[in-house]
Amino acid sequence: MKGIATALFACTVLMGTAAAAEKPNFSGDWKMNVSQSNFGALPGPSSVVRKITHAEPSLVIVEQQEGGLGDQTTTRKYTTDGAEMSFESGGAVVKGTAVWEGDALILTSTVDAVSLKFTDRMTLSGDGHLISAVHISSPQGDVDILIVFDRQ
Repeated sequence: MKGIATALFACTVLMGTAAAAEKPNFSGDWKMNVSQSNFGALPGPSSVVRKITHAEPSLVIVEQQEGGLGDQTTTRKYTTDGAEMSFESGGAVVKGTAVWEGDALILTSTVDAVSLKFTDRMTLSGDGHLISAVHISSPQGDVDILIVFDRQ
């Protein structure tokens, strides 16, 4: 009986390790692929560069955007356990969380001052691209955009 309990415990530990190993690591320098990205009716930036440092559960994203709406750099520091964090962007406080949903990392950001909510579903594609499928909710309606990044 003791042998069975030990074997079950060992299997449980190994299954937990295997499940943790399945999570992708988003670390790297990423540049937006303009031709594969889609901003729909929104004016898209001319350039987006993300530097991601990911050491589970820590995730740090430094993002530089250039475009018609101005140039901006933001730094976001998450933990993937869903703990709330905050940062400033364009003079507004942004609150955010990061949680795993399978192999996708869901980054949720809210800007209460202007009633905006961004839900960024980050995944790695089979061919090595970073994909950000972003759903934006606002009082004016909802919009979906797709940003495809190439590893640099």
